[in-house]
Amino acid sequence: MDLDRGDNAHTVKRRLQLALNVPTGGTSLTFGDRVLENDLSSVRHDSPLLLTRNSIHRSGRALGQPGLKKSVRVGETGFREVAAYLLDHENFANVPATALVKITHSVFNINRPMNGGTPAHDHKPQVTSKIASFQQFIAHDFDASDHGTSSFPVAAVHRIGILDIRIFNTDRHGGNVLVRKLDGGTGRFGCQTELFPIDHGLCLPENLEDPYFEWIHWAQASIPFSEEELEYISKLDPMRDAAMLRGELPMIREACLRVLILCTIFLKEAAAFGLCLAEIGEMMTREFRGMEEEPSKLEVVCMEARKKVDEWEPFSPSVEQGEDMDFQFSMDVLGGYSDVIRSPRFNCLGLKGSFRNPLTKLVESVNEDGDDEEDRKEPSTHSSDRFSSADFSTPSLHRTTSSKTSSNSSVHAPNRSADEQLPSSLCFVRLSDMSAEEWHIFIEKFQELLKEALEECKAAAGQRMKQRLGTSCKF
Repeated sequence: MDLDRGDNAHTVKRRLQLALNVPTGGTSLTFGDRVLENDLSSVRHDSPLLLTRNSIHRSGRALGQPGLKKSVRVGETGFREVAAYLLDHENFANVPATALVKITHSVFNINRPMNGGTPAHDHKPQVTSKIASFQQFIAHDFDASDHGTSSFPVAAVHRIGILDIRIFNTDRHGGNVLVRKLDGGTGRFGCQTELFPIDHGLCLPENLEDPYFEWIHWAQASIPFSEEELEYISKLDPMRDAAMLRGELPMIREACLRVLILCTIFLKEAAAFGLCLAEIGEMMTREFRGMEEEPSKLEVVCMEARKKVDEWEPFSPSVEQGEDMDFQFSMDVLGGYSDVIRSPRFNCLGLKGSFRNPLTKLVESVNEDGDDEEDRKEPSTHSSDRFSSADFSTPSLHRTTSSKTSSNSSVHAPNRSADEQLPSSLCFVRLSDMSAEEWHIFIEKFQELLKEALEECKAAAGQRMKQRLGTSCKF
């Protein structure tokens, strides 16, 4: 748009309304941090202008509220990106190196309404920090959504699927699997490829919901696991993984760690029983019958286990019931650990080794309601095919005290877990509201009931295998 020196914000808005056919009443025209009114002399050549409605939030939801996926809160996806990398032991699934970073800029005031026309330069600028994930760029040729899957290695698909099951990925589609050709050919098909999974911000939800695994429909997922893959799965230790995340990412909610523990146990049991990747993914996926959403087979087992927990009489309640305590996690708490975010498997070259990210103390507040306990216990690192209740010494989800709060302003989320803010039909079984003792009993009952469910799934697997596995794919 060409502007004359005689133009003002009103005439610019009028021209925008005519050109774009959008209403401009009750809007502010800004250049950088400055709200433009009459004088446009500060606008430089080829500068962008922002037209924004007044008195509304630029972001539709505040930090801590349910986001795109109801069990993943706004502002917490970056932590999950880093968690997926840390959980990808030995770079088994090829997750790119990812670290937690702090970024500061005035445009990050996304939850603060516009100033209603008052010039922003009349006030002291407010600088806001955001905590985000920073991921290594991967040179690639395609993503899986625009490339035939027949050239995908079986092992690569299996390894991505194993990771997705462990972290209960709710958003694994072809667009977040990068594809790199290995033979240097110019064609899209008939070449060997390497896969890199990205975009893990919607993994580790606070409770079970409907995941999305696009690889269920790929023929590679119906091939049995190799001996190497079974050995990797057998060595997974959910308690050690949960303890690692508590130390490296203390802002991760305890409810998310329960999902990690549950899904890792499920993966280990199902793989040892002989199920393939597609069969395991199908047991975790919900079905629609008519207009009703049915719980997945995994959720059915969890519902039965939860029923048995409700019938169990607690022998030593650890917390007073009926308390409605609130807890806010502050990034300043990280100062108690160190003045940096620790990412021991990430260094400046994107390699995994000893490393401490030289960040300043993180000062952005991140809300936490009653989803974990202040007194964190060190869980047992004992690994076995079966996990006893003694192995699950996870912190109780009931908060008994409040921690130090940050000096920065923050948005307080409701004192409920994300799934509790939804209709009950969307969450068939809750993991976040069980005490530590109930959680121990739940895991024991879950493992007992899982064996029967796996036997039923295996009995019906033969026919589905014939229907799913085609003959046009080359492995």
